[in-house]
Amino acid sequence: MSLTDKAIAQIRQLIASGVLPPGAKLPPEPELAAQLGLSRNLAREAVKALSVARVLEIRRGDGTYVTSLQPSLLLEGLGGAVELLQGDPGAVLDLMEVRRLLEPAATALAVARLSDERLAEVKRHLDAMREARDDVERLNAHDVAFHRAIVDVTGNETLITLLEGISGRTLRARIWRGLVDTRAAARTLAEHEGIYAALATRDAVLCHAAALVHVNSTEQWLREHLKSTEALPVTGPLE
Repeated sequence: MSLTDKAIAQIRQLIASGVLPPGAKLPPEPELAAQLGLSRNLAREAVKALSVARVLEIRRGDGTYVTSLQPSLLLEGLGGAVELLQGDPGAVLDLMEVRRLLEPAATALAVARLSDERLAEVKRHLDAMREARDDVERLNAHDVAFHRAIVDVTGNETLITLLEGISGRTLRARIWRGLVDTRAAARTLAEHEGIYAALATRDAVLCHAAALVHVNSTEQWLREHLKSTEALPVTGPLE
């Protein structure tokens, strides 16, 4: 470990042990450095690194505080990392495997906590997807919202953030563009309808199966089309 890494680990240990709980204000830099046996430069670098990771918040003119440490905050950078990985076909497929593991389980988990109001919200996004079948941008937006509405029902902030991070909007948009171009959008829309129908039955096993079929179908389609850069570009900005 570098000296900076060791300094970061020392501050993280103070937080993990409860010496500096969420919301706590860190001692002034000279005092923090002395307490940890560090130079002021090392203490400053460690604080900067932890602020980038959203563990600490530097408030100009006030001091440095431990953040809320909520999963949605600490895992916020995952989505950005996923965007950077999208130029690597192998990494994209790895992400789809992770989605295949998590999304069906999340869909099944949602069943026990699903109210009529939440089900109606899922239905609204499904209806909007049907109407937008020829508009990739709108189709993608409602696809994201459809799955987010389901996972939100779980109330599991960590699961919500993880799935949102690995199912990036950019990747979904590229997939939808490819599906529309190859006339496979109707099949994928039918899979979304199957997920909604399963949710409406409040059958967790059926929901898991419907979500698994959908993610697996998308993954298989993606594997085939990643072989052809013309079918599904994975580098460069969206047009």
